[in-house]
Amino acid sequence: MRHKFTIDPDITKASTLPSSFYRSQIVFEDIKEKIFLKSWQFIGDEALVKLPKSAHPFVLLEGYLTEPLLLTRDEKGDIHCMSNVCTHRANLVVLGDGKYKKLTCMYHGRRFDLKGNFEHMPEFQNAKNFPRECDGLHRFNLRHWGQLLFTGLDPAFNFDEVISIMQERIGFLPLHELRFDASLSKEYLVQAHWALYCDNYLEGFHVPFVHEDLNKVLDYGSYTTEIYKYCNLQVGYTNHAGETFDLPQGHTDHGKNVAAYYYWVFPNMMFNFYPWGLSVNIVKPVSLNRTKVSFISYVLDPEKLEKGAGQALDKVEREDEFVVENVQKGINSSFYKAGRFSPEREKGVHHFHRLLAEFISR
Repeated sequence: MRHKFTIDPDITKASTLPSSFYRSQIVFEDIKEKIFLKSWQFIGDEALVKLPKSAHPFVLLEGYLTEPLLLTRDEKGDIHCMSNVCTHRANLVVLGDGKYKKLTCMYHGRRFDLKGNFEHMPEFQNAKNFPRECDGLHRFNLRHWGQLLFTGLDPAFNFDEVISIMQERIGFLPLHELRFDASLSKEYLVQAHWALYCDNYLEGFHVPFVHEDLNKVLDYGSYTTEIYKYCNLQVGYTNHAGETFDLPQGHTDHGKNVAAYYYWVFPNMMFNFYPWGLSVNIVKPVSLNRTKVSFISYVLDPEKLEKGAGQALDKVEREDEFVVENVQKGINSSFYKAGRFSPEREKGVHHFHRLLAEFISR
């Protein structure tokens, strides 16, 4: 079923997506094909397949897309992303992390190389027109950003464009030195629609009302949002010079007290850069009214942890959850249809809603 949503490109006239967008199970299912299959997703980092001839099976957005995928690093050190589903009878090919010379399905012995190319299949001597190109494991687009990895199942846009936009501001940081910190990485279960969580992230409008401690650090008056095609950036400035980035000469923001760069990438990825490092937030739909949010932390400077805008992230998250879950209750009201955007403070939400409407209406 095709759904039609329209958001006026003029934010001064536009209304938000209607409540039916968040309440419809049919729309929620349609979003899989129209949005999540057509966008990019964060996988993790290169340490998942640290050594040559290694493989790492994983499920992309388990419980929603639930797509079995496989990362491999071949003998030359190149990393590949492919389907983990055998092209014979759909058995999972690799069941655990480890070293692999070849990828062999344990069900009937079909064998592939570490790039996913078909190599051998027992008892198929008399099969006509075999092997075909489709008898290899399906390969997916893979993009590297520093040591971070991303894949798209059938992406409608080039992720390199998004990377280049983020590089303009944070390219001065030594991304190859980022170190994953499991102790700072958490998962949260939010009783709300995934898009409501993104709505909340995409504006600083609520900061003075919801985040008392964060508001003391950020200069709300100078908080800005910049819109790009498939991503946007919120820049958090501060009057506390000791809690800011050391920006190089020639940087766009040189001389300004930048406490945080908050990048959002359509539809569900956030990259929050602080002087201490990076917090990656992935918003994962589970059901119509249930969302899992993964906080994945990469540290550059441990001495700057718990300082400035990048401190007490768990507390900020809990405050956001409280608000978003209350919005979820309100969105089910028979008397709420849609709202309006603040032209000054909700540019990011307007941008998100326009993209959602564009993709879902295709």
